Amino acid sequence: MTGARFWSLWTPAALLSVAVAGYAYYFAPQVHNLGPQVVANLFARPWLTLHVAAAGTALLVGVFQLLPAVRARRSVHRVLGRIYAAACVLGGAAGFMLALGTTAGPVAAWGFGVLAPLWIFTTVQGVRAARARRPDLHRRWMIRSFALTFAAVTLRIYLPLGMIAGLDFKQIYVLTAWISWAPNLLLAELYLRGSAPASMLIAAADTQLSAGAARNARRA
Repeated sequence: MTGARFWSLWTPAALLSVAVAGYAYYFAPQVHNLGPQVVANLFARPWLTLHVAAAGTALLVGVFQLLPAVRARRSVHRVLGRIYAAACVLGGAAGFMLALGTTAGPVAAWGFGVLAPLWIFTTVQGVRAARARRPDLHRRWMIRSFALTFAAVTLRIYLPLGMIAGLDFKQIYVLTAWISWAPNLLLAELYLRGSAPASMLIAAADTQLSAGAARNARRA
């Protein structure tokens, strides 16, 4: 895949990630302004602030980890990876507590309640693979992890779409508890099996990284 194709896919993903992360950072210290349905959560304090801040950090760092230039610089990639992993674990733990305290009903509770441990598990598995010096396995687990991290973006895409469709907030919220992350993870799995058209962004990043490594080898 050409560099132009990579940038055409990465750029909107990055813009959305940065926008949602900025939104998270803005509201983290004032989560009481997120709306009555959200702050009605039984465990909103202190878990909502922690979840919003950590998820925003994971999203912001994670999307830049896709860049070939970042991945080629091992020290930078390693530092950012540690920040990303810590943010995912903290965000997932806080998210699980929020799932337990949701007032949107059991369907939403189960949706977000499943997402949280999956997010932590995939991230921890990626860290373990990196420490075991198994880069391919590390990459596979981190693809799954970021697919779940990106739920913060897809959730905010589905919310206005649901409103346009005439659903009220609670109906949309229950739906997004599942569709914000399950399709993301499915597409990641399809990509890992070599059959996902929506995997072009990651595939392009791999191509660019390999091309860069080849150029460096020729120069040496």
